[in-house]
Amino acid sequence: MLAAVVYLLLTQVFLVTQAPGNGMFPSIRGGDLLLGFRLQREYVKNDVVVYELGGETHVGRVLGRAGDVVTIDEDGTVLLNGTQQTGDILYPTYPGDGVTYPCTVPEGCVFVLGDYRTEAEDSRKFGCIPLENVQAKVITNIRRRAL
Repeated sequence: MLAAVVYLLLTQVFLVTQAPGNGMFPSIRGGDLLLGFRLQREYVKNDVVVYELGGETHVGRVLGRAGDVVTIDEDGTVLLNGTQQTGDILYPTYPGDGVTYPCTVPEGCVFVLGDYRTEAEDSRKFGCIPLENVQAKVITNIRRRAL
């Protein structure tokens, strides 16, 4: 009985996964163990999410939601609905080849950026991420690289 409850919790409610790379450095490092909540369906700006594209797992930070307009220029300026986005990101943000700006986030999608902007593969490459590809919202990071 206990084993069944634990199994259900770890497969239906929570996600335990390893960070696939350094796209979220320094907040999450490659190999860190992440605990995510699978039942989250509404994501807000700055939520860190685990998502899957092309059979690969990625981790990123939500910038825009449905209806938001994201603009990234060649100088590294990020605008969300016309407001410049600043914060604790240490790396410059340059537009990728996968999106034409300004980009309006379609219904049922989110626009996701990695924190290590010069190395991350995110919405700048893949475009907006469908919500059905988002596996979980990260709720904690356990720094135990390369388990």
